[in-house]
Amino acid sequence: MTTTRFAPSPTGHIHVGNLRTALMNYLIARKAGGTFILRLDDTDRERSKQEYADGIQRDLEWLGLQWDRIERQSDRLDRYAEAAQGLRAAGRLYEVFETPTELDLKRKKQLNMGKPPVYDRAGLRLSAEDKDRLRAEGRAGYWRFLLDRERIEWRDGILGEISIDAASVSDPVLIRADGQVLYTFASSVDDAEMGVTHIVRGADHVTNTATQIQIIRALGAEPPTFAHHSLLTGAQGEELSKRLGTLSIRDLRENGVAPEALLSLMARLGSSQPVELRMSLDELAEGFDLSQFGASPTKFDAEDLWPLTREANQSRPFAEVRDRIAALGVPDELAERFWRVASQNITRLDDLAGWWQIFSTGAEPQIDAEDADFIAEAMKLLPPPPYTDASWGEFTNAVKQATGRKGKGLFMPLRKALTGQAHGPDMSEVMPLLQVVRARG
Repeated sequence: MTTTRFAPSPTGHIHVGNLRTALMNYLIARKAGGTFILRLDDTDRERSKQEYADGIQRDLEWLGLQWDRIERQSDRLDRYAEAAQGLRAAGRLYEVFETPTELDLKRKKQLNMGKPPVYDRAGLRLSAEDKDRLRAEGRAGYWRFLLDRERIEWRDGILGEISIDAASVSDPVLIRADGQVLYTFASSVDDAEMGVTHIVRGADHVTNTATQIQIIRALGAEPPTFAHHSLLTGAQGEELSKRLGTLSIRDLRENGVAPEALLSLMARLGSSQPVELRMSLDELAEGFDLSQFGASPTKFDAEDLWPLTREANQSRPFAEVRDRIAALGVPDELAERFWRVASQNITRLDDLAGWWQIFSTGAEPQIDAEDADFIAEAMKLLPPPPYTDASWGEFTNAVKQATGRKGKGLFMPLRKALTGQAHGPDMSEVMPLLQVVRARG
C-alpha cells in the first residue's frame, strides 16, 4: 500500500512552501487509495509549541487535506533510543566531542589544503580513557552515524538519476549532546517503522536523502521512493524563503484566498500542466503526475491566487454560503437573490458584506456635477421601497419620458446614484434588494 507523510515542525506557521510538499504527498496517497500520515516533528522541546501544532492541523483542515492518522515524534522517544542502541551495537553510531570552534578550525584547514571539508572521524580513534578524560573536562559527547564511503544512488521521481559519493559528505550528527534526536535520525526511524513508501520534499533535502538511505538500510528497512521538487522563488526570480512569513497559510486564509484557489495553483505550479481551477481534491489527484514537474526554480506570485479565488467563489452554490449570508442579516426571502446578484461581483467572500451594506443601508451616491439637476429630478419619480423585478424598467422609462435622456446618459448616472458604483450587477436584479435609497431628495 502507498503510504506518504507530511512532517512539519510545530515551531511556526506553515507557508506556501510547506503546503507544496504536503499537497504532493497527499495527492500521491489519494490517487493510489493509500495512507497519508501527518507527523509532527516536535522533538525540539524549546521551539515546539502546541499552538503551532494546532495551527498546522487547522490549516490542513481548512484546505481539506485530511490525514489518515497523526503521529508525534515526542511520543516515540523510546523507539529512537532503541534504534540508536541497535546502531551502536552494529558499530554504525559513534561518540564524538569536538566543539563547534574546533570543527570550524578543521574545516578551514582542510579547505586551505584543497581538501573537501569532511569530518575526519577523529571520534573513532578515541579510547574509553580518552572519552572519560574529555567528560572530566566538562565536555558532553554527541553521536555521528558512520557512513559507508560508497556512492549512494537512487532514481528521483522528479530529478531523475541521482548519485552522491558518501566520501564527500560528513558523517551526520544524529543525537545531540543533550540527548535530543535530530531530524535526520528520527525521520529515518519513523519512515522505516511506519512503512512510508513515497516521500516528496524540497530539493534542499537531496543530501539528507543520501544519508537517510544508508540509515534506513542500517535499520534493516528498504528506503522509500524519493522525489525532490524545485524551490519557490518570487515573481522576479528573487529568493522567497526570507519572505515566507507573509505567505503563511493562516495569513492567506485570513486575507480571503479561497482554499480551492491555493490548492489548484500549488498542485500544478512548476509542472508542464496549465493551472486551472479545480473545486475538489479528487479532481486534482486525478490529473496529478510527478513526472510533469521540472527541477528548475519555480516562480510563485501571490497575485495569481486572486483570479482563481474569484472564479472559485463565483461558482459556489447558494447552499454553501447560506449561513454566511444569513450572518450578514440578509432576510431569508432575499438571501438567494442576494447571492445570485452579488456573487458575480466579488473576489473574496468577505466582499459580500459591502454589497449588503449598499443594499440595506443605502449607498453613498456618486453624482457628477453635470448630472446633479438630472438626478434631483429623477429621484422625484422614484417611489420608496420595496421594489419588484419591474421597478427598474418602470423607473427608467418614467425618467426618460420626463428628461429626454436615454442610453448611457440615462442609465449610468442613475446606477451611480443608487449604488454608488459605476459598475455592478444588472439593476433590474438590484432594485428588489434595495432597502433604502439615500439619493432621494
